[in-house]
Amino acid sequence: MIPASAELNPAVRSLEWLLGSWESDEPGEGTFSSIKPFRYTEKLHFSHVGQPVINFMFNAFNAESNKPLHRECGFIRMQPGTNKVAFIIAQNSGLVEIEEGELTGQQLNLQSKSVARISFAKEPHVQEICRVFKLQSDGRLEQTVSMATDNQPLAQHLHITYRRSS
Repeated sequence: MIPASAELNPAVRSLEWLLGSWESDEPGEGTFSSIKPFRYTEKLHFSHVGQPVINFMFNAFNAESNKPLHRECGFIRMQPGTNKVAFIIAQNSGLVEIEEGELTGQQLNLQSKSVARISFAKEPHVQEICRVFKLQSDGRLEQTVSMATDNQPLAQHLHITYRRSS
């Protein structure tokens, strides 16, 4: 068992601002040309155990019914000596992806490099994802996700802001 006081690995020190738990401060907006617009809430948790990675878990819920929706978990790595970042993500929909990009100050800009799915995944299939995390000056965290599918070009899919909950 890793002690709660594990020291943050220097390889991910520049991502320390993400660590902890975050909750949406108001419902986020989800939209895409092939689905009905929706509102959702979300809880994020970023942690570490002293390794050169940050662990994460994202849980989204229907804003009206609180029914569980989307879940993502994975790891964040940085290329040593650079601002290059990689997210390794598994989703409850059967999608697995690697997103890579850059850290600039307290903003992460990511784009999918690899997308794989289970053989019986729901269509249309996701082909590309772009994601931006930005720590705003008021301390809130903003996330915007854009997506492209087999039959739709890249377009904004999700937008939400969070407040730190711990």
